[in-house]
Amino acid sequence: MRALFIAAGLATLMAACSPEPEAPAEPPAPQKVGREAAIEAGNGTPEQFVRALYAAYDHPPAEPVAPGRDMLMQRTLNAMIFYDWRNAQEAGREPHLRNDPVCDCTGGKVELKTVAITEGERNYADAAVTFTVDGVEKSQTVKLEKEGGRWKVLDIVKPGEKPLTEQLTAVLS
Repeated sequence: MRALFIAAGLATLMAACSPEPEAPAEPPAPQKVGREAAIEAGNGTPEQFVRALYAAYDHPPAEPVAPGRDMLMQRTLNAMIFYDWRNAQEAGREPHLRNDPVCDCTGGKVELKTVAITEGERNYADAAVTFTVDGVEKSQTVKLEKEGGRWKVLDIVKPGEKPLTEQLTAVLS
């Protein structure tokens, strides 16, 4: 009889110590892709931002980004792009900036090959990138600035060309 009481006591203790049944796990939050992922990556390192910037071409937005409203571009560059577009519309001509400035393309398969980051003064960095658009290799330096706590594109410099901001300044003058 005593053994029965000990066994019952042990069973009660074990039941009290056993873990609660687990609640069903919540499904993981969906991973951001495309431009949303690039915007979020702006909170990370310059390299994370640049990699996400070029990866965004794998998931293009349903609607094109309005000129001057790009969350991936720094505000001065956005303003220059907007004024180039608006002035061209008012004059009935094509804007100077006809292609997406990051890939210098109007579509196609964009694939980042290399990224080399050079950190500058606080909140500035340069990314020397090599990428392909439909298999055609291109290289450029993407100048970055941390604005509002996020990395954004400040300027783009292609070998043998003036920086994008200088080209737009010349058109806007």
